[in-house]
Amino acid sequence: MAGKAIKEDALKYHAEGRPGKIEVVPTKPHSTQADLSLAYSPGVAEPCIEIEKNPLDAYKYTSKGNLVAVISNGTAVLGLGDIGAMAGKPVMEGKGLLFKIFAGIDVFDIEVDEKDPESFIRTVKSISPTFGGINLEDIKAPECFEIERRLKEELDIPVMHDDQHGTAIITAAALLNALEITGKRIEDIRIVVNGAGAASISCTKLYVLLGALRENIIMCDSKGVLTVERTDLNPQKKEFATSRSGILTLADALVGADVFLGLSVADVLTKEMVSTMSSNPIVFALANPNPEISYSEAMSSRPDIIFATGRSDYPNQVNNVLGFPYIFRGALDTHAKAINEEMKLAAVKAIAQLAKEPVPEVVNAAYKLKRTTFGRDYILPKPLDPRLLTRVSPAVAQAAIASGVARTTITDWDAYADRLREIMGYDNKLIRAFIDTAKATPKRVVFAEANHANMLKAAVQAKTEGICIPILLGNEERLHRIAQEENLNIDDIQIVNMRHERENDRRARYAQALAEKKAREGVTFDEAFEKMVNRNAFGMMMVETGEADAFITGVYSRYSEVINLAEEIIGIRPTYKYFGAMNIVLSKKGTFFMADTLINRHPSTEVLIDVARLTHDAVKFFAHNPVIAMLSYSNFGSDKQGSPLKVHDAIAYLHRNHPEIIVDGEMQINFAFDKKLRDEKYPFTRLKDLDVNTLVFPNLSSANSAYKLLLGMGVCETIGPIQMGLNKPIHFTDLESGTRDIFNLTTVAVVDAIVQEAISKS
Repeated sequence: MAGKAIKEDALKYHAEGRPGKIEVVPTKPHSTQADLSLAYSPGVAEPCIEIEKNPLDAYKYTSKGNLVAVISNGTAVLGLGDIGAMAGKPVMEGKGLLFKIFAGIDVFDIEVDEKDPESFIRTVKSISPTFGGINLEDIKAPECFEIERRLKEELDIPVMHDDQHGTAIITAAALLNALEITGKRIEDIRIVVNGAGAASISCTKLYVLLGALRENIIMCDSKGVLTVERTDLNPQKKEFATSRSGILTLADALVGADVFLGLSVADVLTKEMVSTMSSNPIVFALANPNPEISYSEAMSSRPDIIFATGRSDYPNQVNNVLGFPYIFRGALDTHAKAINEEMKLAAVKAIAQLAKEPVPEVVNAAYKLKRTTFGRDYILPKPLDPRLLTRVSPAVAQAAIASGVARTTITDWDAYADRLREIMGYDNKLIRAFIDTAKATPKRVVFAEANHANMLKAAVQAKTEGICIPILLGNEERLHRIAQEENLNIDDIQIVNMRHERENDRRARYAQALAEKKAREGVTFDEAFEKMVNRNAFGMMMVETGEADAFITGVYSRYSEVINLAEEIIGIRPTYKYFGAMNIVLSKKGTFFMADTLINRHPSTEVLIDVARLTHDAVKFFAHNPVIAMLSYSNFGSDKQGSPLKVHDAIAYLHRNHPEIIVDGEMQINFAFDKKLRDEKYPFTRLKDLDVNTLVFPNLSSANSAYKLLLGMGVCETIGPIQMGLNKPIHFTDLESGTRDIFNLTTVAVVDAIVQEAISKS
């Protein structure tokens, strides 16, 4: 039944709507005759002339530099075998989809109905000028070896048969990490490879390149061990034929072996065979769809095993998507003439290294994992880890340049990493600029809810990256227990337990300061002293008294209570009566600012005025020129009551008293973003000819829902909420904010503190 359901779902997925999985989308304007005259005749002649003069200008004037051909003849499609070129097309389209979503690379899938290697090579060579790289796919062995070798020799663009080298690169990274965990050296280990096809041979060659000794490798095919006595071996198999006597079967070969690599068929490896391997055996059972030994059998065979499969439902998935998109990205961006061994090794090491680093919360969330740390069950990054693009591609690009196959050089690697992020639709320049500012002058930041794992992780990450000097509020024993569970080191981070007797003097001092500040508002010392067992009140007083520079809370706390405390303890900036919050939205359309996303539920006209003014200043603080649309469900006075009237009156006040602010409304959101529609319909608007980048919503419900809708649909990332209008850097997260969200907000809080310090000194 399950198989039938999968079949129906798969066919429905591919057929519904627009058939297939990929399409071609224009990248230049094409709506007018003028556009078309540039896109085609007569304008197109000009780049043609330039490319004729210098063929490398094709990278400048065409899509060649971001275009890969996924080419197959359908002779070895997945586990289906020789099903023909046409039947293999869904797989090639799928490969194109992966190139696009993981690395922003465009793909034409090309199915060549040709089994003769010479004819196939001739066809690929003939169409190669179109592309910046060629990904060979699902071509059977041994023909695939000769096809790839010839094309690599005869073409001046990267050519890679991913079935061979993708698997080799990922398993090599897994092997390096598994060896590190077991304390073994690659030159000492004995390796058994079951399966002698293209992927197996490529894997084995790469292991040798990493230091494995050929005499320590035994390879088997369906007939048994490859030995020098056998007369049925092709040249590729002969390279790994052993001269050792008395080893004829897989069971013989595995006795005392350290590593098993399976790229063969299901159920050929038994528990008994695994039990004969050396201590801490490394078993990569990669037969598709079912491994050489099941996960349950492998894990019950012995407790010291490190086990990997090609399946996503078990730990340590060996998935080629960890490699090929990013390898081609680095090759394309350097206009490389080839993908060479140096580039493959660079990818291996970058992938292996990434698995040792703390795992982003977004990855844990995607895989529904509580936490993931380097170890026996995590020797490879997860395929959805967004850091792969900015780690593997630069490593490959650097290797291309260093090894001499690059035709263009990258010198600013930070800028290159930024461009990679932009390719995937997220502009992180803003937060990177703030990180650089914060690193230059790190400040003391109080983390009120450090006993929440996400906040504790963010504090440790901020300290590790030099963003701030964290101060953790909470019970020492509990925080150290959480840190141990999350594999975090907090030994050198200050912990303040405000409920401990040793903090009584500080509580009294804070209470006295608060009572004096609010004496004429009825706050007594006893009342203030009682408040100082509240982590938010205590932490805010640390900032108020200058014993810390910024404060982060909100993962547990109800924001309404925190807001009231902030207003009481910290106070609102002079010239304002109200304060608010803003989220920065990073999307494919650009960077936008949205307010008020947290503080004011049902703002009056007076509140909207202050929120607009604060948002204007905040957007300038983030190095953007604010163009503000104040939103409603109606346009420019068409509804003269309720919330539209409040917005209408706020606009009138701002136009009279703050002409320096570029703002207009009330308006519907489609008019805010479509300036042609807005300017034609309402030519009097002060936003004429301007692109709106800042939105002020009429109430908290609409603002909060809008940015969370965008976030939930996966069309943006956000930074915030960022408080606007308090006297000192007090910032509130959303409930259950992720580690990355809290880290970004911490960065903003530090920069906020730096700016406020500069203002106070001026």
